[in-house]
Amino acid sequence: MSIEKVKAYFKTFGIEDRVQEFSVSSATVDLAAAALGCEPCRIAKTLSFMVDNAPILIVAAGDTKIDNPKYKAQFAVKAKMLSLDEAVELIGHAVGGVCPFAVNEGVKVYLDESLKRFDTVFPAAGSSNSAIELTIEELEKYSGFESWVDVCKLRD
Repeated sequence: MSIEKVKAYFKTFGIEDRVQEFSVSSATVDLAAAALGCEPCRIAKTLSFMVDNAPILIVAAGDTKIDNPKYKAQFAVKAKMLSLDEAVELIGHAVGGVCPFAVNEGVKVYLDESLKRFDTVFPAAGSSNSAIELTIEELEKYSGFESWVDVCKLRD
């Protein structure tokens, strides 16, 4: 199970006990915010896309959405999210629990600038009822990110 992979990954850093599991779903930004008792903007949602026949992840603030012109300028392709089945197969986590930790080999992770306004954020931890609170520096460290990107805009 995905959450077990994530916990094992975090155990190598001694922080597996920081993973929070809920009795309710945290599969969407709003559900995660309700489960955590925080603002939806502080949920670090992880979106999965295909770029040049390779899967990538973009971690962004919960109150944003992909800005298609910015995305195309960054990656030189139109934004195409992975299907539910593709996410499991290519990323290693199911939608609702996709996170930038313990992903399949070769998956590149990008962090969106929208996250930089927070001291801490809450990405999922591999299941649809889990999260971990991380500082931005910890998110950089544990996600093994490629680079910061600016491909989102605030939701309407």
